[in-house]
Amino acid sequence: MKELVELLVKALVDYPDAVDIQERETDSSVIVEVRVADEDVGKVIGKGGRVVKAIRTVVKAAAPRGTKKVMVEILS
Repeated sequence: MKELVELLVKALVDYPDAVDIQERETDSSVIVEVRVADEDVGKVIGKGGRVVKAIRTVVKAAAPRGTKKVMVEILS
């Protein structure tokens, strides 16, 4: 999942070298943490959260059935 999120986010931002993606696992979920440059936070979140919602939808659809829940978090 980390690679998919990285591909999507780097395509959206002006500073792709500043993108940092970390993946953490808990008992019931996988959390993908996304950090971008301050100037790019708005582009990743989108107007009303539409872009980040779309990223979450794509990740959810790509996750194998019956596995842990995948969550995407934007950190600043």
